[in-house]
Formats: sequence, C-alpha cells, structure tokens
Amino acid sequence: MTSYILKRLLLMVPTLFGVLLVTFLVIQFVPGGPVEQMVSQLQGRSAGGEGSQSSGGDYRGRQGLSPQQVEEIKTLYGFDKPAHERFWTMLTSFAQFDLGQSFYQRKAVWELIKEKLPVSISLGLWTFFISYLIAVPLGVAKAVRAGSRFDFLTTLLVLVGYAIPGFVLSVALLVIFGGQLQWFPLRGLTSSNWETLSWGAKVVDYLWHIALPVTAMVLGSFAVTAMLTKNAFLEEIRKQYVMTARAKGLSERQVLWKHIFRNALIPIVTGFPAAFIGAFFTGSLLIETLFSLDGLGLLSYESVIRRDYPVVLGTLFFFTLIGLVTKLISDLCYVWVDPRVKFD
Repeated sequence: MTSYILKRLLLMVPTLFGVLLVTFLVIQFVPGGPVEQMVSQLQGRSAGGEGSQSSGGDYRGRQGLSPQQVEEIKTLYGFDKPAHERFWTMLTSFAQFDLGQSFYQRKAVWELIKEKLPVSISLGLWTFFISYLIAVPLGVAKAVRAGSRFDFLTTLLVLVGYAIPGFVLSVALLVIFGGQLQWFPLRGLTSSNWETLSWGAKVVDYLWHIALPVTAMVLGSFAVTAMLTKNAFLEEIRKQYVMTARAKGLSERQVLWKHIFRNALIPIVTGFPAAFIGAFFTGSLLIETLFSLDGLGLLSYESVIRRDYPVVLGTLFFFTLIGLVTKLISDLCYVWVDPRVKFD
C-alpha cells in the first residue's frame, strides 16, 4: 500500500506539469491578452475616445503608442521574457505554492481563492449532503420495491429532474419564486444588513438566500447517486449469500441492513471524496452567475474573459491538485470499505 501511494504521488507531478504546459501553450495563441487590452485602452485614452476631434475641429482618430511604451507594458505584465523562461518561473513559483498576483485585482491569487472559497463551500456542502440524504434512501427504497409503481414513478421524476439543465431550472426558480411570487431574494448570499442581525436572524437570512441556488444544483446531482444506489443494491440482492441468509430464517430487515448494506455501499462510499470535492468546484458557474454569488466558478470565468493569466493558471493548478488528491483518496476508500481489495 505504501509503494502504491508513493507511485500515485509521484505520478501527480507529470500530470500537473502536462496540464499546466498545455494551458500555458494555449494562452500564447489566444488573442486579446493583457498587453493588447492595455494598448487598446491607452490608445483610446490618448485619442480622447474613439471618434474624438481636435480643438480645431479636425478628426484625429486613435493615436498610436510608441514602441518604447509598448515594451514598458510588456515588462509590466512579464511578457518581455521568452515563453520558456516565463513557464519555468511559473513552475518554480507553483512548486513553492506561490500562485502569483492578479493582473487586474492587484491581489495574490491565493488571497482571491480564500475570499471566494466560502461561497463555493456553502453551495458544495449543502448540495452534497442534501443530495446524498435524498439519493441513498431513495435508491434503497427503489431497489427493495423494484418493478413496483413507486419505482416507476420515482424513476420518471428522477430522470426528468436530471434532464432539465441547471441553468434552465435556475432561471425558472428565479422568475417564479424570486420575481413573480417574491418569496426568495434574487441575488447574494446574505442581505445587506446581515451584520446588524441577531445570530438566529443571520441563520434564517442565510438559508433564505441559499434555498434557490441549492435547489437548482441538487435536483440535477442526486439522480446519478440514486440510480447507482438502486443498481448496487439490486446486484447484491440477487447474490447467493443473500439467499443463504434468508434460508437461515433472518428477517428481510436483518438481511438488508446487516448483509446487503455494507457490500452495496462500496461504490457509493468510495465516490464520497470525489463527490464531496466536486460539489465545490463543478457545475456552479452558471448558478453563481445567475444568483450573483461571488464564488470560485465566477472567479475562474471572469479571469478567462479578462485574460487574467495568473488567476487562470493559479486556479487551474489548485483545482487539478485537489482533483488528483481526491482521486487517490477515492481509491484508498476501496481498501477501507473492503479489505479484500489489493493494489498490485
């Protein structure tokens, strides 16, 4: 087991290197970088805005910048150095967990991540726990009642909820419950006067704001877990040891919870780490945008649009590293749940 863990940890290094290298190369060919944006902005200012006129009334258009000014802008953003040197500098900084400074927000990337993380954690935790609290009992009930009307109706509802895109459901919830009925707020994680509220009022206000975005994320995420739970239990129910347990005179409840439950939960429990971490970082971009929640998804999207390369590469490094560690923990969970599993 120790050698397996060491191998996986060593394999993380070339994986991180490959992800960062591909992203860095793509960035080199994407137009509209920070240098081009600054040059365009300064050209517009120097001309007094597009379509400006001189004091004499003659049209002047946009005035260009001198080559020296352009070089100063490149130096400001670090683009005066060759690409391979910039990439090596980035790698050495990342190895020391220094993700650099944002071009536009004048903050360290780590500081930006820490500022946005509470919003993503709020969405992720609620989505994860509510999804599993609904999906696992529902999957067990569907397996026990396989082929019944209950199984058919719940499968239909689960598939309908899974088929509806998250952003469509979010817009519908906003329009109906936030706009027309005005039962829930349209934006933000808390009210503007949240600091002045009592402790109990703060909890109520927070839950009031988080209700719609969490509902939109949960409806699409618990379907897979519910069907996986059902199929895992059905597979175990048909095995020989279950028939033997029943032949010994054990009740259905004893057979279900003492014999089937542990074996059937192996694929579900081992997926906990990935689902737990994935709930923080995936599928929340549109939710955060629609509900005006300033989280990691919105930060990553805005950094790509604004070509804020330190934030793009820093958050990518952070997400990839967490994903690799989570995958390793998921694999180790197999051994924890079923000691018979060996990694050779």
